[in-house]
Order: sequence, then structure tokens, then C-alpha cells
Amino acid sequence: MAPVEDAGCARYTYRLRVSSAARTALLAEWGRCRWIWNECVARSQKAHADGEKCGPARLDSMLTEARARTQWLRAGSSVPQQQIIRDFGRSRAKAVKDVKARLPVHRRAGMPKWKKKREALPTLNYTRRGFRLKDGHLCLAGGIALMVVWSRELPADASSVRVYQDSLGHWYASFVVPASAEPLPRTGRVIGVDWGVKETATTTSDTHDLPHAEHGKNAAAKLAHYQRMMARRKPRKGQPGSKGYREAKRQTAKLHKKVARQRQDTARKWAKAVARDHDVMAVEDFRLKFLSRSTMARKAADAAIGATKAALVEMARKHGRAVHLIHPAHTTMDCAHCGARAKHALPLGERIYTCTACGVSSPRDKNSARVMLVRAGLSPAGAEGVRPGGAQPRRAA
Repeated sequence: MAPVEDAGCARYTYRLRVSSAARTALLAEWGRCRWIWNECVARSQKAHADGEKCGPARLDSMLTEARARTQWLRAGSSVPQQQIIRDFGRSRAKAVKDVKARLPVHRRAGMPKWKKKREALPTLNYTRRGFRLKDGHLCLAGGIALMVVWSRELPADASSVRVYQDSLGHWYASFVVPASAEPLPRTGRVIGVDWGVKETATTTSDTHDLPHAEHGKNAAAKLAHYQRMMARRKPRKGQPGSKGYREAKRQTAKLHKKVARQRQDTARKWAKAVARDHDVMAVEDFRLKFLSRSTMARKAADAAIGATKAALVEMARKHGRAVHLIHPAHTTMDCAHCGARAKHALPLGERIYTCTACGVSSPRDKNSARVMLVRAGLSPAGAEGVRPGGAQPRRAA
């Protein structure tokens, strides 16, 4: 599968073929890690109530003591148990940082919560000393051997691996390797990208506009059918679901995953085309959280603008292209031709932008895409990279 950028590294994810013995061992390992996470949550809450600190060193000592007195914990590998404490520490530190920064509640990372047995999906992290690759198999600490479906080769030795199970019951291994660049030939072209709801991406090049694919809308009828099946078979609180309920739940998860893969495929193909044909990209640094409470929330979510932007940035990094993230403030009010700013914001129903200073008219989203180039210090000429006077655009660093 395709790599995903992660702080100077790339993740390569592969499907796993898990035997019944290996599945039993993985679930037992996850049971120990889940108990450690819940113990960290309990101790953190108690320390907070008592006005004390509960740092990583204190949690590490808790794990050492628990493994010394509990045979059940000692039966598992210490590597994933230590890593889940690291994950808890990072999650709690981010939540505390957001509270201290006085961010709004909807923008804060929530404090770590309990991992319930029937809800939390297994996730095990192993560092380099906790796994190795041998004869195409992934060998984990504790004698767990997994068969990997090698859809492509790893470009380098992996520094860590995450073994997890998705909502369909499929197992995957996500390897972290150093990010490698694959530079493409220079084209001398620049492009501006404006995000929207009617069209997912409007660019200064007509051939690179990304229309709204509406993958979620096309699957809405089937999704509603399976959700009605779940509603009719919903079990009472504390009771396990019936076979029909579990099957409807599985079909719902399968459909959600299909739509997510369709969105990812569309985003990566478009990002590849943009990165192949342009050297520099001026991209609107758009935040979608404010749309979550609007009437366009469903269509904006179906457009997957955040995933498309991430795919474009990752593809530009991979192929050595420059990306300028432009603040979205007033991009629909500025004129890309003369730079004048309108006195009032345009209503969403008005799709043609007309400058009151110079009189130039153009489609609203196309004007915003050209504004991205102007703010990045590039030529607003678009994909051809030529100014109206014949001068070449200034290259970005």
C-alpha cells in the first residue's frame, strides 16, 4: 500500500495473514496492554484528584512493579507494554497542553479514556528490538509469527511496526521507514489551489480541477439500509448483539471502509497529477472544523478536503516539489488582478467575483486560486507559469 508521511518518515502498510494460534497470542497481548492503559488512566485520575503529578517515570515504575508481582503480565513481551505507556503519555500531554493554551472545547484533544473490551480495537506497537523480518514473515517478541502480504518492497529497514486490527477483523502491519524522495523533472509551472464544497479543489489550471466525487452520497442508500437493520436488532444495554446485528454492523463497517478507500484513491491520483505537472504549489491552508455545524457539513465531509490536502502535501514532499500553505482569510474578498479588497464578504450563492476597483470579473473560486499565487509571491498566470508580459514567475525557496 502507499506510504503516508509521518514526521520525516513514511509508513508502509501491509495486510497480514494471521493463523488461529497467532490471533490468540495477539489478542492475549492486547489484553495485557489494554489493562496497562486502563491502569494508567486510573492512576492519572487519582493523581489529578490529589493534586499530584503522574509522569512517565512514575508510570514506568508502575509497570515494573506490576510485572514483578503478576505472572500474567510477565507472560507477555515488555516492548508493547512500554510503548502503550508512551502513547498514553503523549495523549495526556497533548490534552494538558490544549487546556493550558485555553483552546475552545471543540478544538481540544480529549483526556485519555478507558479502553473497553468490546469497543477498543487491538493496536500493538513494537520498536526495533521487538520484531524482525525473516523469510517474508514478521516475527514479534513473544514468539508470534505473522505472514505479510508484500504488495511492494520496503525501501529501507523499518525502525518500528504497528500491528492492528480494523473494524472488519482484518489485521495489518504498518512499518515506519525513513522518508525517501523521488524527484521529478522540472516543468517551470506553478499552480494555486482553492478548496471548496461544490468542487473539492479549484485550481488556476482548468485541467487540474478536482470535481466533487460524491462517494459518500452514492453509498448513502446502502448505508441507510444496513443502519436500519442495526437499529431493529439493537441489543439491550449489557447484552451481546445477535448474529443479525453483528452481520449488519460488519456490512456497515465494510461500506464505510470502501468509501474511505475510494476517497483516498481519488485524492492520491489527483495529487500525483498536480505534483507531476507543477514545480511550486500555493495551497489554501483551509480548516474545516467551522463547517461541521453548518448546512454544508455532510457535503464537506464527503469531499474529504483534509485527506486530499494531506495527500497533496505528502506527494509534493515525495517528489521534491515546493508547497506554500496560504492563510485562508479574505481570499474570497481580494482581487487577484489589482489586489483590492471588497468591503463586504460575498454570499455563498454569488459565484462570480467582480472587482469594484478594476472591474475584472471571474468565477469566484478561480479568483481565490489566483489569490493563492499572489500571496505566495508567484505569478497568477496559472499552470503555464507565464506572466501576461512574458516574464517568468519568481521561484519559491
